[in-house]
Amino acid sequence: MATTNSNPPKDEENVNAQNPDIKGSNTVKDPDEWTTGDEPMTGAQQSYLKTLSDEAGVEFDSTLSKAEASKRIDELQHKTGRGL
Repeated sequence: MATTNSNPPKDEENVNAQNPDIKGSNTVKDPDEWTTGDEPMTGAQQSYLKTLSDEAGVEFDSTLSKAEASKRIDELQHKTGRGL
């Protein structure tokens, strides 16, 4: 009997966000090089970015692309000390 993986595959951007310290891995890619980077940010990015923006006391921008949101999340993580 074969087993199946019920977890959906992760897209490259999500893998990068979860494993930013993997050196020499092909899963680490600059957001500017993402093929889907110009698409609207994901729901998860939007939720986390809203939380970080509130904690940092900065305005939340709901119009960011996936790549822009990723960079903003990195920036706000450093500012707030969250996720580091």
